[in-house]
Amino acid sequence: MKNLLQNRDVQAYIDIALREDIGSGDHSSLACISTEKAGNAYCVAKDNGVICGLPLAEYIFKKVDSALVFKPNFNDGDEIKVGDIVFTVEGKSISILTAERLVLNFMQRLSGVATQSRFISNLIKDYKTKVLDTRKTTPGMRLFEKYAVKVGGSFNHRIGLYDMIMLKDNHIDFAGGIAQAIEKTHQYLKENNLDLKIEVETRNLDEVKQVLNKGGVHRIMLDNFTPELLKEAIILIDGKYETEASGGITKETIASFAASGVDFISVGALTHSAKSIDLSLKVS
Repeated sequence: MKNLLQNRDVQAYIDIALREDIGSGDHSSLACISTEKAGNAYCVAKDNGVICGLPLAEYIFKKVDSALVFKPNFNDGDEIKVGDIVFTVEGKSISILTAERLVLNFMQRLSGVATQSRFISNLIKDYKTKVLDTRKTTPGMRLFEKYAVKVGGSFNHRIGLYDMIMLKDNHIDFAGGIAQAIEKTHQYLKENNLDLKIEVETRNLDEVKQVLNKGGVHRIMLDNFTPELLKEAIILIDGKYETEASGGITKETIASFAASGVDFISVGALTHSAKSIDLSLKVS
């Protein structure tokens, strides 16, 4: 998280989020609380889960008021239970209240993603398969959510469109076929002096064979394969390329997919379906 908070885009995003909430001022607090009054508050867990976002919480509190004293009782990735005191914060009461909502919004969301990540990765902990996230993230929140995925114990796929080539069904259809798409991709990478890994999505065993015949890729995605068909594909690929299963995989079926020996399973639900953890800030 330390490196993430040094990212200029992340810092700008937090600034925007603060301006969105504070606007011309926290008039509720300013109206009834002395600007000199100091106080203490604590964050209490109202759900069980995996906590995530503590360094971010401290960053936001100190962004509002550098004199605030933030004391975490846990580390990111720790499991918490209902009633746990997650952190305390001391300083000017108005500053604490002004930062409260944004801190909780971030931490509840990130803790939800981390909890979902831990739960799903634990479902296949006895297999070699790794769980990957996808680009199905909240706009503007991608780097935070992908951090939370790692905190929970799963792994990041590509960050965006720029750090890996993924030739999906629409790319392949527009390009005129698998072989053409791979050829054009290699030409593009060469012309632009880019060194990016190439993944190709396949929809059936015939397309897997087409990729194997053409070669020149790093990973084959097996999209919407049944567990039985996935096993056939893994045997066919025979370790020549990394393999990734995707599509139609649920918490009830993920173990049957992992049992095929596939290297990765990508799960959009790590981020797009994570339920936020309920946290509350109370005055002590």
